[in-house]
Amino acid sequence: MSSRRLSLDREGGRERESAYLLCKNGISFCGCFGSDPKDVLVAPRERERERFCSSVGLSLVDFGRRAMEPGRMDVGILAMDIYFPPTCVQQEALEDYDGASKGKYTIGLGQDCMAFCTDLEDVISMSLTVVLSLLEKYQIDPRQIGRLEVGSETVIDKSKSIKTWLMQVFEEYDNTDVEGVDSTNACYGGTAALFNCVNWVESSSWDGRYGLVVCTDSAVYAEGPARPTGGAAAIAMLIGPNAPISFESKFRGTHMAHVYDFYKPNLASEYPVVDGKLSQTCYLMALDSCYKRFCGKFEKIEGKQFSISDANYFVFHSPYNKLVQKSFARLVFNDFLHCPSNLQKEERENLEPFSNMTGEESYQSRELEKVSQQVAKPFYNVKVQPSTLLPKQIGNTYTASLYAALASVVYNKHDTLMGQRIVMFSYGSGLTSTMFSFKLHDGQHPFSLSNIASILNLSEKLKSRHVFSPEKFAETLKLMEHRYGAKDFETSKDTSLLSPGTFYLTKVDSMYRRCYAKKGSEDAPGSKMFSFSSMSMVNGY
Repeated sequence: MSSRRLSLDREGGRERESAYLLCKNGISFCGCFGSDPKDVLVAPRERERERFCSSVGLSLVDFGRRAMEPGRMDVGILAMDIYFPPTCVQQEALEDYDGASKGKYTIGLGQDCMAFCTDLEDVISMSLTVVLSLLEKYQIDPRQIGRLEVGSETVIDKSKSIKTWLMQVFEEYDNTDVEGVDSTNACYGGTAALFNCVNWVESSSWDGRYGLVVCTDSAVYAEGPARPTGGAAAIAMLIGPNAPISFESKFRGTHMAHVYDFYKPNLASEYPVVDGKLSQTCYLMALDSCYKRFCGKFEKIEGKQFSISDANYFVFHSPYNKLVQKSFARLVFNDFLHCPSNLQKEERENLEPFSNMTGEESYQSRELEKVSQQVAKPFYNVKVQPSTLLPKQIGNTYTASLYAALASVVYNKHDTLMGQRIVMFSYGSGLTSTMFSFKLHDGQHPFSLSNIASILNLSEKLKSRHVFSPEKFAETLKLMEHRYGAKDFETSKDTSLLSPGTFYLTKVDSMYRRCYAKKGSEDAPGSKMFSFSSMSMVNGY
């Protein structure tokens, strides 16, 4: 059932009727008209209905049908942008510097390059940069943001959230009515933040504005075998209805447990304690559990078994690329156990010797790992390889890792994604994990796949980086280690490598207060550095 709420006001000597539709599961279809960007949840009345439908590509019949269908909103990712530092180090050079065998990092880990922050940048500066970049490039009025969620495991302050620093952007536009805070659990915090925003838009609490998700981390390790698995980035995603990257919310499998595979108990250091072998086993165990539950829900709803053939792409949290290869091979092995007929005869014969292994035995079997990757390779090249561009080039970005991989798919394949399904696997040590899926639509400008790919502009961003020597990289990390948790210091302020519009840290004062500036502008971080057109609708709602 739906109801129609009316209100009358006077504007310029004439009466104006505002209406919006409510349904039992929340707002089903709404829009807004008028010059005030704060007007939301206002649907067009008769004279404006045709203009409204035309603007969002709907017929009048479709408008009526969709208005009466609760939950039919295609909520998901409307827009994306990513920022990573301009400084990086080549993994091949690191092999020589560390005295590692040739190929240990490039083949053994599967990594090409690693981004890292200098003393000028951190998770706050990267977040400010990417949030303002997204708002500007997609021309989103900051007053249209109603929820802001941040996912991060990089501790800058044990009390004050990263989200509060970002509020400077919205305070300047008199928008302090922004829900949400930070989510933290290793690399899973970004997914938790994303789910929170999506659930808000799908709920009766939604006020018609956009959600904004920021995933930001700087992954650094002490000297040793884990150091090449670092990275740094911040990614921002705009959440709302009619999204080109929409959630298939009913297909979701989660696995959570208590384990010490990777954790950060020493609050005086940003370096984690890592049990590498246990962490890989936990990752694969969580993957198996999530895949089983995801498949179970798919089969219950769709009435047929799910296999890798039912998705066009698989995107994994990527600590390093070799684990991604192993993970996809694990899904192929799961398909073999669940329904052998999904594979060719030769593939089945190759995997048959491992069919009676216990779960624990299978996680430790090098031979199974090798054979399953060989069987999976042709599928991997098609379904996974397009997601590996950024993870291989910028490294493990913790909460941003999964969504950097998603951005890679959109950038590489945006012309052919309409109607396709992407399955995502999110993992955070400790442990938390979820498998979920997106359905892809072309969308409408500016929220179209082609425009998202254009704004991501990954090739140019990667080309414009500056390669540091391993010696300079190690020196930089030593400085960052010394300054972690410190106060009363100033940074170098050498912004020569930063692009215009990039935020950077200038100092930390005697009370630990952090100060940031923006290259190319004398304005403070919260100043109005760009203007917005008056936008009357939140993507058709």
